[in-house]
Formats: sequence, structure tokens, C-alpha cells
Amino acid sequence: MRLASACTAVASDKRAAFDSGVTFFDAAEAYGPHEVERILGEGVAPIRNKVVLTSKFGWNIDLQTGERRPGLNSRPEHIKLAVEGMLRRLRTDRIDLLYQHRVDPNVPIEDVAGAVKDLMTQGKVLHWGLSEMGADTLRRAHAEQRVTAVQNEYSMLWRGPEKWVLSLCEELGIGFVPWSPLGVGFLTGAIDAKTRFAEGDIRKIETRFSPENLPQNLALVKLLWSWANRKNTTPALIALAWLMAQKPWIVPIPGTTQLPHLLDNIGAIEVQFSQSELAELNAATAAIQIQGARLPDNVLAFSDIEAQPRR
Repeated sequence: MRLASACTAVASDKRAAFDSGVTFFDAAEAYGPHEVERILGEGVAPIRNKVVLTSKFGWNIDLQTGERRPGLNSRPEHIKLAVEGMLRRLRTDRIDLLYQHRVDPNVPIEDVAGAVKDLMTQGKVLHWGLSEMGADTLRRAHAEQRVTAVQNEYSMLWRGPEKWVLSLCEELGIGFVPWSPLGVGFLTGAIDAKTRFAEGDIRKIETRFSPENLPQNLALVKLLWSWANRKNTTPALIALAWLMAQKPWIVPIPGTTQLPHLLDNIGAIEVQFSQSELAELNAATAAIQIQGARLPDNVLAFSDIEAQPRR
């Protein structure tokens, strides 16, 4: 299936997702930390050989306690120990797709790729990828050990990957996995100009959702509603179907804590656009200028990073 699942629901929902056709599940040691991997491992244990599991390393997380420490850690010896923990929590003998969650600027990407290559030789990792990396780092990583997928934020709300990421992936034959394909819920139509976010909700500190910018950005939601009515569907499914229509090698991973939303998202594969419809929707989307940044500055600082050269 070309629509996958980010693992934010309970274990029982994983089986419901599988029964509905989802076979690709996205996790990370940083989610929880560690808890999402445990939940996912429990949920898919009976069907492990019928699904694809991904996880990610790279944040500076204590291997035993899961304590989130400042900064990043992609030292080769740390990567290998982190994967051992992933295997235990996921109740599996291999990670189908292992990502570097963010590029560690202090570790040459060739050393990271070498550590992953060792894990592949041992059968503990089958494929690998990167997330939110710089262009040169992606090229260097791919030259050292073939990269299977890149995971970056991409949606109608944030079209940054169109600048260079998508074209580079196409050039190198790398798949693309958009995270936050529904714009942190914005593209579902559930947010309006009066919406305010609770403390602890990252949207509260993302300026694209500030009271000053939200009214203008809702033009995108208005566009989605018009297409939802035109296609007899929902704004969320238009947004997901739009992503899948961009390239055949794009696989979005909508996450949800509610099973009905997960099952609804799966319906996006039924929404189709003709070439003329897609061109019309692309033009209308591009004409809307989104105001505000996609992430707080202290989080954005970890994107588009280049790893230091190998000495």
C-alpha cells in the first residue's frame, strides 16, 4: 500500500490498520522516547513477517533509561547499541528501514553509513535512509551505502522539498516519505481562525499557526474544502491524495491517536486526479503564500545540516 502509518496509536490499532491494508509502520527511538517502539512491537508481533517496520536513531537518547539529552549522537558505536535496543523493543530480529533521524554535524556521514553497513551485513538492518539532511550529505551517504528512502516534512502546507529534495531523490533513485503530510492536523479542516493551542502542543509555538498568520493560511483549507466537495470526500483525503499524485515513489505517513481517523486516512488511495485536475490543484496550491515558519527556530536548526567531511 502506498499510504503508511506513523505509529502514534495504541497496539490494538496496529492490527486494525493491518487488517485494513496498512503494512508499513514508522517509529523512532525518540518517540516516547522508546514507548512507540514498545507499543508497535507488541501490536505487530503476530504479523511481523507481513509488515515493514522502520525506526530512527540520531538524537542523544540514553540507551537504558530513554532520557532525552541535549543534541545529537550518531557515533558509530552508539548507533549499533541503539539498534540493539530497537530490536528488543520491536520484538524483531531486523529493522526493515533504519533512518538517521537528524544529521550529526560532528560525525562524517561516511562513518554513519559504515556503521549501518555493518548492521546490514549482520542482517539486523535491511535498508537505510536519512531525514531532514543537507544535499551534499545525502549524496555522500548514497555513495557510501545506497540510501533507500528520505523522510522530510512535506505537505500542501510545507512544500520545501520541492526546492531540491524531490529532484535529488529522483536523480538518485531514492524513495520519499513525507512526515506530517496533514500539516499537524491543519489540512484536515479541524482548525479555524479561533483555534488556540494548549501548552505543550508544538503548534502553539509554530508561527504558521499564530493568531496573526492563521487567518491568511486558512485560504489553503478553503481550497481543500472546495476540492473535497468536488470529489465527494474530505480535506484530509484530498491532501494525502495530492501527495501521492506528485510522484509514484512518494509514501506519506499520516499519524493519529484515533482509530477512526486512521481508517479514514486509508481512503485517500481511492481519490484520483486527472492530469488536468492535478495541474489545476497544483497551481491553486502554489498561489497560496503560507505565512510563518514550519517549526520553531531551535528545531529548524537541526534541518538541512551537512555532516563534517571525513578526514
